[in-house]
Amino acid sequence: MRPVSYPLIAPSLLAADFTRLGEEIEAVAMAGADWIHLDIMDGHFVPNISFGPAVVKALRPRTTLPFDVHLMIAPVDPYLEAFAKAGADQILIHIEAGPHTHRSLQLIRDLGAKPGIVLCPATPPEAIAEVMDLVDVILVMTVNPGFGGQKFLHSQLPKIARLRDMITRSGRAIHLAVDGGIDAATAPLATRAGADVLIAGSAVYGRPDYAAAMAALRPDGATDPQAEYLPLPR
Repeated sequence: MRPVSYPLIAPSLLAADFTRLGEEIEAVAMAGADWIHLDIMDGHFVPNISFGPAVVKALRPRTTLPFDVHLMIAPVDPYLEAFAKAGADQILIHIEAGPHTHRSLQLIRDLGAKPGIVLCPATPPEAIAEVMDLVDVILVMTVNPGFGGQKFLHSQLPKIARLRDMITRSGRAIHLAVDGGIDAATAPLATRAGADVLIAGSAVYGRPDYAAAMAALRPDGATDPQAEYLPLPR
């Protein structure tokens, strides 16, 4: 097993070549990716449609890397079992997507996947304070979800920092991920604020050399922000 470097890099398949998704997964896995990020959009919660559990299931044999499945759908509960059975290792849902987030996160855990919670740019960190004991991943959207290729919202940096403080005070091993507009310029800003997972689409899949693209997202000397007091699961 290769050593883990921080921040973890999760290439987003939304920016990959859709005619060869299996090969695209294998390529970033060989190049050093840590997770595979899959954006599920329903055309209702967000203004776009991507793919569903059948595609996740078809792609699952192509790598042993964790599948980080981001559900941008509402309602979410009717689809959790399908994505868990399709091979999702982590299922991330939006705090804004429904009124019963606590129940949804418990169901994800019961289905054998790791639960995660996502915040849109306009949602304050305090909105997830009552469910932090249920999640393994917190994802801050640094763009408004629904489309790839958007510019990083610098207004989200204080939110990332506040969430890192909330995680520290919780005493739990929770990954703090960021998604949207991540590239070689914005990645150091996010990691300095406290992120330990970078989700990147065009910054990886839009480059000819995937390994070099992911290396460019890791600031020199970057380390696990929780390493001094908590072991983080990969």
